[in-house]
Amino acid sequence: EVFRGDGKIYEATAARLYGVPVETIVKGHPNYAYRQRGKVATLALGYQGGVGAMRRMDSGGALAALSDEEVDDIVSRWRRANGHIVGLWRKMQAAAVHTLRQGVTTRPLPGVTLRKERGRAPFACLTVQLPSGRKLFYADPAVGPDGRLTYSEQQTAGGWQRTETYGGKLTENLTQAIGRDCLAFALQNLRAAGYQVVFHVHDEVVIECATPDPATELHRIVCIMQQSPPWAPGLPLAAAGWWGDFYTKE
Repeated sequence: EVFRGDGKIYEATAARLYGVPVETIVKGHPNYAYRQRGKVATLALGYQGGVGAMRRMDSGGALAALSDEEVDDIVSRWRRANGHIVGLWRKMQAAAVHTLRQGVTTRPLPGVTLRKERGRAPFACLTVQLPSGRKLFYADPAVGPDGRLTYSEQQTAGGWQRTETYGGKLTENLTQAIGRDCLAFALQNLRAAGYQVVFHVHDEVVIECATPDPATELHRIVCIMQQSPPWAPGLPLAAAGWWGDFYTKE
């Protein structure tokens, strides 16, 4: 709902954490100090992070004066205020464990399907089919008696190594992969419209375009990038951009 509105997720998070009106989290108001804590919480806690994740994400020092107990209180507040996200961690964990133990197809939420499949020998794979139809693969998966999930991951050096995963990490993989598929959909539409995408960085595309009217071209590009994929009807997407003679970071 925030993204369907003004998109100010840091302010909305801070307002829910501290029980203050969101309209008071603006520059010049004492409550604006909460915004940075809301930002750190948003970036650190969405994938089951805790105090350590908050500390690592706090590059601006918003939490420097707080003890670990006080930071842990922020973590607890955030989880209470974001029950659907916490529930998704549990759903992904339970679905992966159930799929591996029972060898059955599991659908933890609409558009997402987990299966245990035969992979390239000698590995079986846990697969997570995304709403786009693309799959994520976890090679040689295993679940311990305590529900601990592991799989084999190929390292740059040293061959295959065992890696642990859990509900929050699976949620991160799922979220980032869907984000990638949204960008891939936009790239296809941009190329179909005749734009030359020379490279892209995370959620940003870079286009070379000779035009006497860059403002009109930019508006057209933004409209294309805001189109929701057919497999995610109603997904609120927004885009913005700029033009110049050479690439730089704004």
